[in-house]
Amino acid sequence: MALISKIRKNSWLLVALIALGLIGFIVMDMTSGQQSVFGSSQTTIGEFGGEKLDWNKFNRVEQLLYGSSGGDVYARRNQLWNYFVEEAIVKEEAEDLGLGVSLTELKDLQFGTEPSPIIRQRFTDPNTRQIDFQQLQQIKNAIEDGTINDDPRMVAYWAHQEQEIIKDRLQSKLSNLVTKAIYTPTWMAEMGHSELNMPVTFAYVKVPFDEVDNADVTLSDEDYKTFLKENRSTYEQNEETRKLEYVVFDVLPTAADSTQLRQRIAELIPEFEQAENDSNFVDRNYGSINGNFMPKTSLSPAIADTVFNIPVGSVYGPYTEGRAYKAVKVIDRRMIADSADTRHILISADSPQAFAAAKSKLDSLENLILNGGETFDSLAMKFSQDPGSADKGGVYENVTPGQFVPEYNTILFETGQIGQLYKVRTSFGWHLVEVLSRSSSGTERVKVAYLQESIIPSETTQEDIYAAVLDFVGKNRDIEELRTAAAENADLELETSISLKRNDFSVGTLGGGQASRDMIRWAYNANVGEVSPEIYSYQDPQEYFTNKMVVAALRSKQSSGMPSVANIKDEIEDQVINVKKGEKLKSEISSTDLAALANKYSTKIDTANNVNFSASFVPTLGVEPKVIGEAFNLAEGSTSQPIIGKTGVFVVKVLSKTPASQATNIPQLRRNMATPVRNQVPRNLMEAMKDNANIEDNRFRFY
Repeated sequence: MALISKIRKNSWLLVALIALGLIGFIVMDMTSGQQSVFGSSQTTIGEFGGEKLDWNKFNRVEQLLYGSSGGDVYARRNQLWNYFVEEAIVKEEAEDLGLGVSLTELKDLQFGTEPSPIIRQRFTDPNTRQIDFQQLQQIKNAIEDGTINDDPRMVAYWAHQEQEIIKDRLQSKLSNLVTKAIYTPTWMAEMGHSELNMPVTFAYVKVPFDEVDNADVTLSDEDYKTFLKENRSTYEQNEETRKLEYVVFDVLPTAADSTQLRQRIAELIPEFEQAENDSNFVDRNYGSINGNFMPKTSLSPAIADTVFNIPVGSVYGPYTEGRAYKAVKVIDRRMIADSADTRHILISADSPQAFAAAKSKLDSLENLILNGGETFDSLAMKFSQDPGSADKGGVYENVTPGQFVPEYNTILFETGQIGQLYKVRTSFGWHLVEVLSRSSSGTERVKVAYLQESIIPSETTQEDIYAAVLDFVGKNRDIEELRTAAAENADLELETSISLKRNDFSVGTLGGGQASRDMIRWAYNANVGEVSPEIYSYQDPQEYFTNKMVVAALRSKQSSGMPSVANIKDEIEDQVINVKKGEKLKSEISSTDLAALANKYSTKIDTANNVNFSASFVPTLGVEPKVIGEAFNLAEGSTSQPIIGKTGVFVVKVLSKTPASQATNIPQLRRNMATPVRNQVPRNLMEAMKDNANIEDNRFRFY
């Protein structure tokens, strides 16, 4: 009661407590990622085209398309983000224009003879490079009879793929509308004809910028500002950015690591020599075996001569090859024909049930051939699922050793008898194989097995380097200390990143991945000059050990728009120096006599022959559009004033200027001018639509 009485006397306290409670709920809701009291979802990863993209949906689609597959997760997320953005923009634009994709059209794009590029990409056999229409027909049947519903993941995958196909088709229709609208008027066609058919030959003297010493050039902030203003389109940014400075510590194996790894190989050699089943032995010891016989030219130079001289069954090693210690065992050595002719019937299979069915079907085909009921070539044309040979009766000629998969190769060059039929199972399915002939010439080849230990740093070495880097971070807590420490250590080099956007995932030579993404996220929450307390670790892509440790500092922040001089000075300094050098040289050049000019600057007179106005590169001259433009503006025999180009100051004299012939085939000229522009429409149209769209990008809040 005393508490209630106190609250009544201090009503402001009650109001304050209620307000604090509400604020607490709001803050908790915002940080929990759930729907806020104001109605805006904290799980919205982006908004575009009037639609919101929920993180949960984005994540579900990512898992649906990629699952736990490898590769750069941020690169694929960037690709998926672009898909959702483009889909929303295309959908909105198509609705405004009355464009759509009918059900009949959609089915044809999925299962017709000319399927969508999405289908072509995902259902093309990488070996035959042909669309797998058989698999598509199976999926179509499963959709029509409802059995696809037994696989919910496949239902979801196909539903999303349909949306991808619709988006791609609508985008194609939008591009076609713009492409068809591109028109080249007659005057432009005639002008283009003149530009291509009025060659100019001119002599020129180039005074390189190096004629002026850097010490003779003084730059002010105004010089940088002027340069940026004149090159606004190149340097203006539509997003804020950050720049990092970072030190890379390479994680390398020690001498002790190397000795230990070599010893592991050496200890296995006696058992390797005695092993009766080489395949099992190398599998147990992380080695490898080559199923084909190889010529000396296919072996490493480190062992090529040795393996052709030591007895079969013996082992050579340990030896060093690349970043690994190896031991090699000679399993067999024999003369192998240089080529062979063969034919086969392939029944494809990709599951246990399919392999069983393929084997049964192949047995039946073999019986038909052996009983004389059918010929091999007729059955191959009817039943073989190898598009590379079916229409030729299954025949392959001049096959070289190792060209086919090992199982087939063994029959063809080692164990098979000419004229006999053999059934062979490979990763493609079941084959009915016949060896037709082998070449009389042969080459000595060997079959070998390997043991291997990659020369990588041990866990102890990695931990020791981490401890040293951690100590380095503790002693260098701001960017100036980092720079000083890097300068004092000859083994360290300070690198500077390019301007990084909030959702970027790659940093300079470090590349992409989780560490780079974490570094960029930190940069957007750090103060300029601050050194990150975290050590960013990078993995070797093949061996999966930590091969780099990085210490990063925030060099600068840059808001959207034109960059400040301080933030971009180091990037444009050389170009601004060249501008000032060009101005200085231009002011010093008083004569336009080419010979006198060449003599004064100890250079030479060059000639550019038959240059078209549209030429982007000219031999001896290089890429100098201002020089070419000035040459076309001059009359024959005239000499230009000094021209500040990209690599120096030029003076040009036009030697000849051939008038263009009369344009006759205007329709063809129109097509020639329109074609390159039309080819750019699909990419440029989408980028233009994105630039004009109101896109809210919140990806940085989620990953």
